[in-house]
Amino acid sequence: MFAFFPSFLILISLSSYNLVASLNGEGIALMSFKQSIREDPQGSLSNWNNNNTINGEIETPCSWNGITCKNQKVVSISIPNKKLYGIISPNSLGFLSELRHVNLRNNKLYGTLPNDLFKAQGLQSLVLYGNSISGPLPSEVGNLEYIQTLDLSENFFNGSLPASITHCKRLRNLELSHNNFSGDLPNGIGKNLALLEKLDLSYNAFGGSIPSDLGYLSNLQGTLDLSHNLFVGSIPNSLGNLPEKVYIDVTYNKLSGSIPQNGALVNRGPTAFIGNPGLCGPPLKNLCSSGGNASSPSSFPYLPSNYPPQEGLGGGGGLSKATVIAIVVGDVVGICIIGLLFSYCYSRIFRCGDKGRGYNEKGRRGRKECFCFRKDESETLSENVEQHDLVPLDTQIAFDLDELLKASAFVLGKSGIGIVYKVVLEDGLTLAVRRLGEGGSQRLKEFQTEVEAIGKIRHANIVTLKAYYWSVDEKLLIYEFVPNGNLATAIHGKSGLATFTPLSWLARVRVMKGVAKGLAYLHEYSPKKYVHGDLKPSNILLGHDMEPKISNFGLGRLANIAGGSPTLQSIRIGAPKKPERAQQSSTTTTATSDVLTIASASASFPSYYQAPESLKVVKPSQKWDVYSFGMILLEMLTGRAPLVQVGNTEMDLVQWMQLCIEEKKPVSDVLDRNLAPDADKEEEMIAVLKIAMACTQTVPERRPSMRHVADALERL
Repeated sequence: MFAFFPSFLILISLSSYNLVASLNGEGIALMSFKQSIREDPQGSLSNWNNNNTINGEIETPCSWNGITCKNQKVVSISIPNKKLYGIISPNSLGFLSELRHVNLRNNKLYGTLPNDLFKAQGLQSLVLYGNSISGPLPSEVGNLEYIQTLDLSENFFNGSLPASITHCKRLRNLELSHNNFSGDLPNGIGKNLALLEKLDLSYNAFGGSIPSDLGYLSNLQGTLDLSHNLFVGSIPNSLGNLPEKVYIDVTYNKLSGSIPQNGALVNRGPTAFIGNPGLCGPPLKNLCSSGGNASSPSSFPYLPSNYPPQEGLGGGGGLSKATVIAIVVGDVVGICIIGLLFSYCYSRIFRCGDKGRGYNEKGRRGRKECFCFRKDESETLSENVEQHDLVPLDTQIAFDLDELLKASAFVLGKSGIGIVYKVVLEDGLTLAVRRLGEGGSQRLKEFQTEVEAIGKIRHANIVTLKAYYWSVDEKLLIYEFVPNGNLATAIHGKSGLATFTPLSWLARVRVMKGVAKGLAYLHEYSPKKYVHGDLKPSNILLGHDMEPKISNFGLGRLANIAGGSPTLQSIRIGAPKKPERAQQSSTTTTATSDVLTIASASASFPSYYQAPESLKVVKPSQKWDVYSFGMILLEMLTGRAPLVQVGNTEMDLVQWMQLCIEEKKPVSDVLDRNLAPDADKEEEMIAVLKIAMACTQTVPERRPSMRHVADALERL
């Protein structure tokens, strides 16, 4: 047997030799790339072989998937969005002498970029966006003298940007956002890359000062994005030389000094400069001190530089005789006008007299308004108009208020923002109705504007608001009904039940992806780029196929406008003459669904989902939602509540996870024991854990955007 073993190896070697012998050199190089790909779930490289060789002729790879040739030479490789999992091996792509374009975006490539990739000196575009490639960018990138597009964004590159990048003088698009690059930008980056049309360096750790020669980028379009870095010093005046249509974003750095007011920097709103406490001057509110540094807002009014006024008119600084006469005449005229107006109003009120008493429009005896001046109709509408119709926000709505009030109703839960009912109409349509309460301030116009904007939100992962009703003593929000409870119950079980069926890893990933997509839509693509502000597992509902739907979006704002505090004693939906029926039903139907905010395993500790900065800042931001989402990911991974007991100490889930990392606890001690059947997915779980820790960073600016998070989860 042992004598046979070497012969077997020789046979295998000869077979491999014959396999590549029928390929030309470019085919061999591409086969080297294929062999470094560990997973190809969509079979994108399935025809990368020599099976099409005819009569032993040398085969070219020009017929392979994703390969484009010119004169039988490979000029382009384009395999985006195919979930390729592996590395870019040495001795592969760099040996394609005529290669011009590489597009491997949105795959699952990892490892470092091999230096010999840049031997393909004719490259014009290299797009690796949305992978997990790490390590420094090799200095050999400077060999690509024909490169026009270099997109390495949303990876894990680190180290400084090599100075050789300035040799790539044909660059038009340089996109490096969402990486871990650090250090100063290379000298001459602006002068040497003067053809740049897009420069995005955001979400890195670049430091030092902003190079003044960026003002030479006269071909820039769109946004010069330097945000979310560690740049220090002042904003160079030269940035004002950029085209006026270019939006300059330097938010969330460590910049200081006055903001230049020239060229492209003029008439920019404060949002382009926020996150830099040291900046001062327009358009920011904090004034600059004489040294040019920011000063705290002063309680004193701004005084011009020539204050106090110098001696001038009138010799001794007093008023001239003509000025005094003019003031006296003006006062007399003003008093006369006021007297005439007063006389007019008095006579009008007197004439009204008893005529002001009569029946109002409702036939009730009372006193008509008899004023000198009437408010404009638009000013009084929100105060005086009562609305008694159901207002549909969905074109498919086919029921009216009477049908809604006569429907069978069951109390599902009660929170500080009203009672929630499950309502079943006669035709079987099931809805969720939230009652916001009675009385309160009557700001109808404001309520209409807000509720109709929310009603326009249409996304598969956001609960749809279908209609609303407003009257002085009743405000209702009518939503689609989501039947499978909420995520808090799915993770921890329902209170009072000893057992429950835990979510599988596949189901949890589906929920994670769906919630991330819904939040990304709210943040990036909704009409007003909304913030949820109160994301937690009890606000994530689960549909028929366990598809997640974010609920309670905009609810706090609507409740605040509507006012009032609803009680169980005044139920108006479903058999209004027998309110006790709905109350009795609440105990028998709680297992049906946890619609909107229903008491759940996590309802007792909602504050732990709020970002740390919420203790200092009143207005929620998108980064709050990112933190909340990170907390939810940790809860789904660990199966633990957001407050963890460690000995005699209580800590939140983020602190506990950091402690586990410091103590180097095994992954099995961290992950939910209910995930044991999915042990083969541990790599995915660790990947999600990394995303969760990035989302829950203490500093808001270091958290990724929800779009970035959604893309990263989609690559699982």
